[in-house]
This record gives sequence, C-alpha cells and structure tokens, in this order.
Amino acid sequence: MIDHATVGDAELRKLIKNGTVTLGGNRKLKIYGQLKCPSGKRMRRTNRVFFSSVQEAIQMGYRPCGHCLKTAYKNWRNGFIQQPY
Repeated sequence: MIDHATVGDAELRKLIKNGTVTLGGNRKLKIYGQLKCPSGKRMRRTNRVFFSSVQEAIQMGYRPCGHCLKTAYKNWRNGFIQQPY
C-alpha cells in the first residue's frame, strides 16, 4: 500500500505507468477501486492510498467500490469469495 501523501506526483505517475500501482483506495472508508473511478477522484489526498493488486487491497481489509467494480462489490456484499475483476 502506498500513501498518496508520502509520494510526489511525478513519482506516482511513474508507478502508474510501469504498472506498480493499479488500484486506488480510501483509507477512512476502506474501499478500493479503479484509478479512473469518479468516486475515487473526488476523495482528499490525505485519505487516498494505492495498491498493486486486488489481493493486496483485500489483505489490507478493503472492500470493492460499488461504482467501478459492481460485480466484485455484489459478490463481497453477498459474502462470496472475491475474485480479481
């Protein structure tokens, strides 16, 4: 997990471009989603974290976003085992 407040914008762009960062999350709400999700783009920088994989986000106790990861969210809500989107 990478905290947005501790990484600069140029470094973050490099991490996204080389595929190290693939998902974003909200630290307070414990939700993860795609980087292009409108809900994720609205959150405060201090609450934003980044993950390299779905498995990493799940291990950290985060749940899928209901907007950009609808199928994964429905599976999580119904108690099914989460699968990468």
